[in-house]
Order: sequence, then C-alpha cells, then structure tokens
Amino acid sequence: MLETVVRFFQDGGPFMYPIAAVLVIGLAIALERFLFLGSVRRRNRRIFEKGLLPLLHKRDYRRAMKAASNSNSDIAAIIGAGVGRLLNNQRREDIEYAMEEGLMEVLPRLEKRTQYLATLANVATLLGLLGTIIGLIAAFTAVANADPSQKATLLSESISVAMNTTAFGLMSAIPLLMFHALLQTRTNEIVDSFEMAGVKLLNIISDQAAEPAAA
Repeated sequence: MLETVVRFFQDGGPFMYPIAAVLVIGLAIALERFLFLGSVRRRNRRIFEKGLLPLLHKRDYRRAMKAASNSNSDIAAIIGAGVGRLLNNQRREDIEYAMEEGLMEVLPRLEKRTQYLATLANVATLLGLLGTIIGLIAAFTAVANADPSQKATLLSESISVAMNTTAFGLMSAIPLLMFHALLQTRTNEIVDSFEMAGVKLLNIISDQAAEPAAA
C-alpha cells in the first residue's frame, strides 16, 4: 500500500510537492482549530454552568461580576460586560448592546484561520489542474518528436502521469473543504451558546423586574 502511494506521488511530477505542502499546512490549521475550539467549548460550559449561571439565578450579580473578571473564558467576558452594565443600573437595551459588543470582540478569535482552509482547498485543486495542463503540454511535445511506433504508448503513459496531479489535488482539497465545514459548524455552535447565555441573563433580569410589579 505504501509503495503504491509513493509511486503514485512520484509519478505525478514536480507539482505533487506544492500540493502536498498545501495539504500539510491545511491539516495543521484544521488540527489547531479543532483543539482550540474544543478547549473553548469545554471551558465556557464549565465556567457558565457551574460558576456564573448559579450566581445569576441567585441574583448575586456582584459575585457573578467578580467570577467573570477572574475568568479568562470568552463567555465570562460577554456575560461580565452585561452584568457590569446591570450593576450600573443601565437599561436592558444597554446591557444587550454590551454583550453584543463583547461577542463581536470574541468572534474573530473563534474564526481565526478557518477561512484559510477553503482557500487552501482551492489552491490545491488549481495546482493539480495546472500540473496536469503542463504535463499534457510536455507529453504532446515529446510525442511530436518520438518514433511513430511509440507515439501511442508514450502519449498514454504521459497523460496518465499528468492526470495524477489533478487526482492528488482533489484528494487534498476534499478533506480540507470538509474540515472547513466542520469548523464552521463548531464555531456557530459556540456562538449560539454565547447568545443563549446572553438570553438567559436578560430573562433573569426581566423576571426580577416583573416580581415587584406582581407583588
């Protein structure tokens, strides 16, 4: 199996090497992003569900603000921005705007380098096509000067080698596109969790405001 892969790689010509470099870079980015987003999701869930949310339900906003300030998680920064406005007796709209601003500050870190995967997938595909075209040009040039009895064999072999670069380019691009889609989905899930946390804080504030009126 390994010998087949090595032979396939060697038969593709010089364009196989830049395609392989693009694939390695893309896989490194995908691995780093998966690890980062997984760490962010676990840390945010732990901080919010076990730390901030119980304090918010108790309406102990000062301790919640202190806990948010002591945490380096993204969700703590967003909720802390809203609780800070709440402690200053600002309007619900101001609290919501503060959390939206916090989300806008966090979002670039979540999406960092993810878009590169789509670009690298396109680059891998284009490099494969370019390698094939250049290989075909070289093949037809060689066939033109070859012995007539060997032209058919030489042409078929040259085309087969040239097509290897397209195949390898597609083999590199497809997983990179899949990783890009998975990372986008995971990022959106984290953003949705931030928005849900903000909604929970606003609902707690609304319930608190409604209690005196009901009494």
